[in-house]
Amino acid sequence: MKEVFAYVIGLGAAVMMPVIFTILGVCIGIKLSKALKSGLLVGVGFVGLGVVTGLLTNGANNLGSALGEMTRIYGLNLSYFDLGWPAAAAIAYSTAVGAFIIPVCLGVNVLMLVTGTTRTVNIDLWNYWHFAFLGGIVFYATDSLAWAFYAAIVLYVITLCMADFTAKGFQSYYKDMDGISIPQPFCQSFTPFAVAIGWLLDRIPGFSKLDIDAEGMKKKFGLFGEPLFLGVVIGSAIGALACPNLKTVVDRIPKILALGVTLGAVMELIPRITALFIEGLKPISESTRALVERRFSGLKGLSIGMSPALVIGHPTTLVVSILLIPVILVLAAFLPGNRFLPLASLAGMFYLFPCVLPITKGNVPKTFIIGLVSLVVGMFFITNLTPAFTKAVVAVNDAAYKVPEGMDGVAALDFASALWCWLIYHLTVSFKWIGAIAAGALALAMAAANFVRIRKGA
Repeated sequence: MKEVFAYVIGLGAAVMMPVIFTILGVCIGIKLSKALKSGLLVGVGFVGLGVVTGLLTNGANNLGSALGEMTRIYGLNLSYFDLGWPAAAAIAYSTAVGAFIIPVCLGVNVLMLVTGTTRTVNIDLWNYWHFAFLGGIVFYATDSLAWAFYAAIVLYVITLCMADFTAKGFQSYYKDMDGISIPQPFCQSFTPFAVAIGWLLDRIPGFSKLDIDAEGMKKKFGLFGEPLFLGVVIGSAIGALACPNLKTVVDRIPKILALGVTLGAVMELIPRITALFIEGLKPISESTRALVERRFSGLKGLSIGMSPALVIGHPTTLVVSILLIPVILVLAAFLPGNRFLPLASLAGMFYLFPCVLPITKGNVPKTFIIGLVSLVVGMFFITNLTPAFTKAVVAVNDAAYKVPEGMDGVAALDFASALWCWLIYHLTVSFKWIGAIAAGALALAMAAANFVRIRKGA
């Protein structure tokens, strides 16, 4: 079973998700041709997103190379290597937990639907790797599959509840997202930060006057407020900073400008590619919701759990992400106790904000501050979880993913900086039975609160 799942997952999201959505579409009554088109559009979206975000870390004129040069020039070398989320996903599905995580989580989802503790039908199967990875690192820390699945299920329950809690705001903020929720633990880990920090910022006198969204930036600053222009400027600035002296800057002007245009292209193309996800997933989500409501009598107001890739093309997400990249890189070098330098995970920066924007209403200054604080805290989470992360990577023993020579460990921002993953891991592993009971109690309390909210029709 493990080998079968490893093979299927090894196909990658671009192949796996079109097959899944085509089969799902036919099963729920959509014509084969329409289901196939929807699935292929999703696949094209994943391919396009991979190509565009890959420009940040791969190729001749990529951000990763320039940032790597900066780390060498300014002595920012840190001992924990950024493996990136694609490697983390592949490793997650190669563990004993990963082989069974999809049917186990789907079973939990059905149980919660029947008991009225969720209204989210999570068909974002690719992102089940987050639950698999948590289970994997707990397994290698405890040598117990029971504790591993326990941790994964607790995270899954919490994530479904968070998806329900944020569904109404998500659907009202984003266009064409009726009936959609985001049951992805990385995204939902930043919701508590957004609520708490947003509440504090709202109480700072005069801060409300900084209510500027991405569209407002365009109106106020014209071209200078465009994500495209910001990408070109910041990309060129990073390219210049990657030069050891002024003479090198002059010599590398073509390369510097190429990096700027490349980063501008990323900012411009991501929204266009995410439109493909929406076009492909909309028929599937609408038909799935209608079918589940027919089969589960009384289940009204269902949401279909989808990938946050649907909305990462929002202008505020793009602007704040690109502003945070150089800031968090510099901070990483000076944060006391931090040993992780984000490079390969930069493409995952966009996924921090899908559930934050509905809370900040797209306010750029507020979103930036929330993102900055979340990432600073997240850097300590990563440093703390890297030994467990590295142990899982070594145990899987895949030649493609290993600790580089001279580095003390590996991690990925996309998983290890997530609040819920960090919290559940330590409750389960560090505090043994007491912590595990507390983690389970938290999940049950959230499910109970969700049950009450659903019964009230909130």
